[in-house]
Amino acid sequence: MPGMNELILGGARSGKSLLAEQRAHESGRPVIYLATAESRDGEMARRVAHHRQRRPADWGCVEEPLHLARRLRELATPETCLLVDCLTLWLSNLLFAGRAARQAEAGEAIDCPLLTAHLDDLLSTLPTLPGQLILVSNEVGWGIVPMHPVSRLFADEQGRLNQRVAALCQRVTLVAAGLPLTLKME
Repeated sequence: MPGMNELILGGARSGKSLLAEQRAHESGRPVIYLATAESRDGEMARRVAHHRQRRPADWGCVEEPLHLARRLRELATPETCLLVDCLTLWLSNLLFAGRAARQAEAGEAIDCPLLTAHLDDLLSTLPTLPGQLILVSNEVGWGIVPMHPVSRLFADEQGRLNQRVAALCQRVTLVAAGLPLTLKME
């Protein structure tokens, strides 16, 4: 039986990850934190360390930069709360792992089977997962249209991903200045 899925959106430093962690804690279930970030430089390593420090020690943690749907299928149980932080970094990882970023940079049409396959896999997996799932993602559609082709591709794909994931979730929450606003509750 499918579980409860929630998407938590917000801008940078809006409090979305903190809210997701609070909701996971309140679930009363064992929590597995599924991290999509890769510590490729000092700044990202500090961000990852900050997130680790505030999580309870009894939470599991799995790092998965690309194969998110597969990992969700492996970890989801009726008794578990999975917290994915975040879809934004996962999408960025996919854009650069495949051809999409290079194609955008070159001004070419985007044809990236890797990106399409992973997005389709995630979207078909979400409605089937048991337990509780909390997904964190950045809302990137409120700024100006980026000047750089790769940034435009990212903003477009992130917006589409957020819309498609929100349609599949029972609850969608927007966070601004640490304050949650429920956008959808089924």
